[in-house]
Amino acid sequence: MPEAIVSPIRQGAHDIAVSREKVRRRRVFRVGIPVVLLEAYIVFSALTGRRMLPAMPSLDPMVVAPVLFFVALIAILLLTQVGTARSPHVTYRPEQVDVGLDDVIGIDPVLEDVRRSIDLFQTHRQFAEQMGGTPRRGLLFEGLPGTGKTMTAKAMAAEAGVPFLFVSATSFQSMYYGATAKKIRAYFKALRKAARTEGGAIGFIEEIDAIAMARGGMASAAFVGSPFDLVRRPRTVTNAVVSEGTGGVVNELLVQMQSFDEPTGGDKLVNWFIARANLLMPANRQMKQRKPVKAPILLIAATNRADNLDPALLRPGRFDRRLTFSTPDARGRRALVDHFLASRSTDVELEDAALRDRLAAATSGWTPVMIEHLLDEALVNALRRGSLTMTFADVERARITEMVGIGQPVAYTRAEQALIATHEAGHAVTAWLVAPNRTLEVLTIIRRGDALGLLAHSDCDEVWTHSQYDLRALVQIAMGGWVAEELFFGQTSTGPASDLASATRTAAQMVGAAGMTGSLISFAATPHDLVSAVLNDGAARQQLEGVLDDARSTVRRLLSKHRHLVEALRDALLERHELLGLEITDVLEAAALRQEQLAEQVEADNRAAVAAGAAAAAAAAAERLRVA
Repeated sequence: MPEAIVSPIRQGAHDIAVSREKVRRRRVFRVGIPVVLLEAYIVFSALTGRRMLPAMPSLDPMVVAPVLFFVALIAILLLTQVGTARSPHVTYRPEQVDVGLDDVIGIDPVLEDVRRSIDLFQTHRQFAEQMGGTPRRGLLFEGLPGTGKTMTAKAMAAEAGVPFLFVSATSFQSMYYGATAKKIRAYFKALRKAARTEGGAIGFIEEIDAIAMARGGMASAAFVGSPFDLVRRPRTVTNAVVSEGTGGVVNELLVQMQSFDEPTGGDKLVNWFIARANLLMPANRQMKQRKPVKAPILLIAATNRADNLDPALLRPGRFDRRLTFSTPDARGRRALVDHFLASRSTDVELEDAALRDRLAAATSGWTPVMIEHLLDEALVNALRRGSLTMTFADVERARITEMVGIGQPVAYTRAEQALIATHEAGHAVTAWLVAPNRTLEVLTIIRRGDALGLLAHSDCDEVWTHSQYDLRALVQIAMGGWVAEELFFGQTSTGPASDLASATRTAAQMVGAAGMTGSLISFAATPHDLVSAVLNDGAARQQLEGVLDDARSTVRRLLSKHRHLVEALRDALLERHELLGLEITDVLEAAALRQEQLAEQVEADNRAAVAAGAAAAAAAAAERLRVA
């Protein structure tokens, strides 16, 4: 079989190990020399009969006590100053990190770039000396909270086999003027020391925006609108303030990120003597000073406010790469579901692939931490009902609680309960009829948050765009409750207020941003709120009114024709108060089937009646003919 082709980077993945071995040998040599000298002194003292330790002088306690007091006082003052400038980081050895890249799931687009960065970090010398490239020194992780930024950084350190220096940006801040900059310098000094000692080091600054917000008066160019826009607008950020001012802290951070190759203390001392000696020597006889050794350092910073960082930090040479941690897609969520369920006690039904696919689809837009928390809440539900294994129903109830809040039973009057049930049934029936591509998740008349009742629904598949039909369907679904109240009670209540607001926002997007009603003018290009801009324009307002009125008329025709579906769902809500998932569609399908059977029975009765009438008429005609 032909040998597998290995990239040059993979072949040279020993730079860090080689550097660590060289440092270890120098350390053994430095420790060995004093030990040998001490052993020689002990042997010499034993052979010559000399005392190994000199005799202690006799001291007057009245003199020692004041001296010790002032020494302790000076030590306290010095330690106070040193403590305020001490780096607040925590160092983790590779064996202390309990996660690896195999545990980082659901971020496949980012993971490939992460592995590439580790390869470049491990082969920094080969990449720089043999290939002439500049190794990456900084990575910026940006994304929503809970998307795996910190976990990925730890996994990178474990994969590279180097120390991981973790620090929170807020821990740099201090009440003492200048202490923040001192702590930043101390952190980078510790980072350089760890890199030279261990052959490499990875530093991680959590929530770097706490110390790296854009300096006052610094304008940065940012894209406004979609990625297809070609116009850049200047943006100025001046709202960041820390102890000694944003400018001083950011400047210190910028300087330190350029000081990874700073000479060591020993190199500085040797170079000082060489520089003094060169002053006395001719130009052709001068000695060369020591060059700083490049410390293999990779600095990673995480933030969910990358747009507010100082633009000088984001240039190549400081943060060479920006990796965006988005919420996982359907495939990533399915992998996360499998990963989290593998370590949790589950019922046999959760082994079904279809249920897991359904759970992955129902958590669209969720972060990995949110999915993990969901399954933990499902375990809590199982424990409350006296079981040690969670079922899919436990997961569904936990998901509903996470989405719309904890149920708060309210003692409705009988008329109000019927009104709310009819209203929510109108929403659900409209959604079932006009949007077959949406999943009905929850239908309830139990108060959750500020909603006395609600219908939760989502796309069956993960989609990133919506058509004109989709948006019209959303407007019609929002109108379903209003129309149901009007049909069944002859008037409407204050309940549809939020529905009308939702319908107005969706219709405004159709009219003023998506060009779906004839006009190609985009009110999103104005600095005003989209809905306000549409409402303040006469022609656009008329188009908005037309979309809403058309949706209301369509829904009125549908619900008038399918009153039996609304009645069936209303009665089910009044009986059970809350329906989840398939329970909603089961009621609707059963009602539709009953109506179909009833229609078939009525048609059969009509045919039988017609047939009986024809037979009677024929018999009467025959009787008249016989008599005649």
